[in-house]
Amino acid sequence: MNINATLFVQALSFAALIWFTVRFVWPMITNAMDERTKRIADGLAAAEAGKQSLERSSVQAEEAIAQARGRAAEIVAQAEKRASQMIEEAKVSAKTEGERLVAGAKAEIDQEAARARETLRSQVAALAVAGAEQILRREVDAKAHADLIAAVQKQL
Repeated sequence: MNINATLFVQALSFAALIWFTVRFVWPMITNAMDERTKRIADGLAAAEAGKQSLERSSVQAEEAIAQARGRAAEIVAQAEKRASQMIEEAKVSAKTEGERLVAGAKAEIDQEAARARETLRSQVAALAVAGAEQILRREVDAKAHADLIAAVQKQL
């Protein structure tokens, strides 16, 4: 066998292998590579979109938290204001109620004092009449009158 013929047959079989590979195998490999490249690109795009979405969500969450904190501060301020108003209203109410009770107590004390004076007047008048009656029944004697008046004074 000749080396040229062997070399020629090997070159022909290599060319056939290359043609078969380019014609049938190479498109499947390039399709698989293109598909994989596309999947990787889609995955990277989805990851980037997810990252951007996460950043937007983080910003929105921070804004929502800031709004919630502001609203909570408003609610607390309103509650404190209402509490102080209620305390002031209670103080005013208690003061007016106390003044009303004091006025009622003073009026009752005045009434009791008036009743006591009236009772005392009636007792003093009764004692004066009784003293005068006793003086008129006895004989008119200065010493007896003085003793009688002293006795009436002791009773008062």
